[in-house]
Amino acid sequence: MTTAFTIGHLARATNTKVETVRYYERIGLLAAPGRTGGNYRAYSEDALSRLSFIRRARDLGFSLDQVRELLDLASQKQRDCGSVDVMALEHLAEIDRKLADLTALRRELGALISSCQGGTISQCRILEALAPR
Repeated sequence: MTTAFTIGHLARATNTKVETVRYYERIGLLAAPGRTGGNYRAYSEDALSRLSFIRRARDLGFSLDQVRELLDLASQKQRDCGSVDVMALEHLAEIDRKLADLTALRRELGALISSCQGGTISQCRILEALAPR
Protein backbone atom coordinates (compact mmCIF):
# COMPACT_ATOMS: atom_id res chain seq x y z
CA MET A 1 0.00 0.00 0.00
CA THR A 2 1.35 3.42 -0.93
CA THR A 3 1.07 6.48 1.24
CA ALA A 4 -0.98 9.34 -0.14
CA PHE A 5 -0.41 12.91 0.99
CA THR A 6 -2.70 15.87 0.67
CA ILE A 7 -1.37 19.04 -0.93
CA GLY A 8 -1.34 20.69 2.50
CA HIS A 9 0.79 17.91 3.98
CA LEU A 10 3.16 18.02 1.01
CA ALA A 11 3.45 21.80 1.34
CA ARG A 12 4.11 21.69 5.09
CA ALA A 13 6.59 18.81 4.81
CA THR A 14 8.69 20.76 2.30
CA ASN A 15 8.06 24.29 3.59
CA THR A 16 6.43 25.22 0.30
CA LYS A 17 3.28 27.26 -0.25
CA VAL A 18 0.31 25.35 -1.65
CA GLU A 19 0.15 27.84 -4.54
CA THR A 20 3.78 27.04 -5.37
CA VAL A 21 3.05 23.29 -5.43
CA ARG A 22 0.21 23.95 -7.88
CA TYR A 23 2.49 26.19 -9.97
CA TYR A 24 5.16 23.45 -10.14
CA GLU A 25 2.44 21.10 -11.39
CA ARG A 26 1.32 23.61 -14.05
CA ILE A 27 4.86 24.06 -15.40
CA GLY A 28 5.60 20.32 -15.34
CA LEU A 29 8.21 20.19 -12.57
CA LEU A 30 5.85 18.10 -10.49
CA ALA A 31 3.52 15.54 -12.02
CA ALA A 32 -0.19 16.10 -11.55
CA PRO A 33 -1.26 13.74 -8.76
CA GLY A 34 -4.05 11.24 -8.74
CA ARG A 35 -7.32 12.16 -7.08
CA THR A 36 -9.15 10.65 -4.15
CA GLY A 37 -12.81 9.70 -4.22
CA GLY A 38 -13.53 13.16 -2.79
CA ASN A 39 -11.54 14.72 -5.67
CA TYR A 40 -8.62 15.76 -3.45
CA ARG A 41 -5.09 15.62 -4.80
CA ALA A 42 -3.29 12.49 -3.54
CA TYR A 43 0.51 12.82 -3.66
CA SER A 44 2.93 9.91 -3.39
CA GLU A 45 6.25 9.50 -1.57
CA ASP A 46 7.92 10.11 -4.95
CA ALA A 47 6.17 13.48 -5.23
CA LEU A 48 7.34 14.37 -1.73
CA SER A 49 10.93 13.43 -2.63
CA ARG A 50 10.78 15.32 -5.91
CA LEU A 51 9.35 18.45 -4.28
CA SER A 52 12.05 18.27 -1.58
CA PHE A 53 14.68 18.11 -4.34
CA ILE A 54 13.11 21.09 -6.13
CA ARG A 55 12.94 23.12 -2.91
CA ARG A 56 16.56 22.41 -2.02
CA ALA A 57 17.74 23.34 -5.51
CA ARG A 58 15.68 26.56 -5.39
CA ASP A 59 17.05 27.34 -1.92
CA LEU A 60 20.53 27.09 -3.45
CA GLY A 61 19.48 29.65 -6.06
CA PHE A 62 19.10 27.44 -9.12
CA SER A 63 16.61 28.77 -11.67
CA LEU A 64 13.52 26.77 -12.60
CA ASP A 65 15.14 25.83 -15.93
CA GLN A 66 18.24 24.63 -14.08
CA VAL A 67 16.07 22.66 -11.65
CA ARG A 68 14.32 21.02 -14.61
CA GLU A 69 17.71 20.07 -16.06
CA LEU A 70 18.97 18.79 -12.69
CA LEU A 71 15.84 16.65 -12.30
CA ASP A 72 16.40 15.23 -15.78
CA LEU A 73 20.03 14.47 -14.98
CA ALA A 74 19.09 12.92 -11.62
CA SER A 75 16.87 10.43 -13.44
CA GLN A 76 19.81 9.17 -15.54
CA LYS A 77 21.53 7.14 -12.81
CA GLN A 78 24.29 5.67 -14.99
CA ARG A 79 25.31 8.93 -16.63
CA ASP A 80 28.58 10.66 -15.76
CA CYS A 81 28.00 13.50 -13.30
CA GLY A 82 30.26 15.93 -15.17
CA SER A 83 27.28 17.91 -16.48
CA VAL A 84 26.02 18.44 -12.93
CA ASP A 85 29.49 19.62 -11.88
CA VAL A 86 29.58 22.12 -14.76
CA MET A 87 26.13 23.46 -13.88
CA ALA A 88 27.06 23.83 -10.22
CA LEU A 89 30.36 25.56 -11.07
CA GLU A 90 28.62 27.98 -13.44
CA HIS A 91 26.05 28.73 -10.76
CA LEU A 92 28.79 29.30 -8.18
CA ALA A 93 30.54 31.71 -10.58
CA GLU A 94 27.25 33.63 -10.96
CA ILE A 95 26.90 33.83 -7.17
CA ASP A 96 30.48 35.14 -6.94
CA ARG A 97 29.65 37.83 -9.56
CA LYS A 98 26.57 38.87 -7.59
CA LEU A 99 28.58 39.01 -4.36
CA ALA A 100 31.17 41.22 -6.04
CA ASP A 101 28.42 43.52 -7.31
CA LEU A 102 26.82 43.68 -3.86
CA THR A 103 30.20 44.41 -2.25
CA ALA A 104 30.76 47.32 -4.64
CA LEU A 105 27.23 48.56 -4.00
CA ARG A 106 27.78 48.38 -0.25
CA ARG A 107 31.05 50.30 -0.55
CA GLU A 108 29.38 53.03 -2.63
CA LEU A 109 26.41 53.37 -0.29
CA GLY A 110 28.73 53.37 2.73
CA ALA A 111 30.73 56.22 1.17
CA LEU A 112 27.50 58.18 0.60
CA ILE A 113 26.43 57.68 4.19
CA SER A 114 29.89 58.71 5.44
CA SER A 115 29.69 61.91 3.40
CA CYS A 116 26.55 62.97 5.26
CA GLN A 117 27.22 66.01 7.43
CA GLY A 118 23.76 66.22 8.97
CA GLY A 119 21.87 69.44 8.44
CA THR A 120 18.79 69.94 6.33
CA ILE A 121 17.31 68.00 3.46
CA SER A 122 18.49 70.72 1.06
CA GLN A 123 22.09 69.84 2.06
CA CYS A 124 21.66 66.04 2.07
CA ARG A 125 24.57 64.42 0.19
CA ILE A 126 22.70 61.12 -0.16
CA LEU A 127 19.68 62.71 -1.86
CA GLU A 128 22.03 64.83 -3.97
CA ALA A 129 23.79 61.67 -5.21
CA LEU A 130 20.44 60.07 -6.11
CA ALA A 131 19.12 63.11 -8.01
CA PRO A 132 19.29 63.12 -11.82
CA ARG A 133 22.23 65.05 -13.19
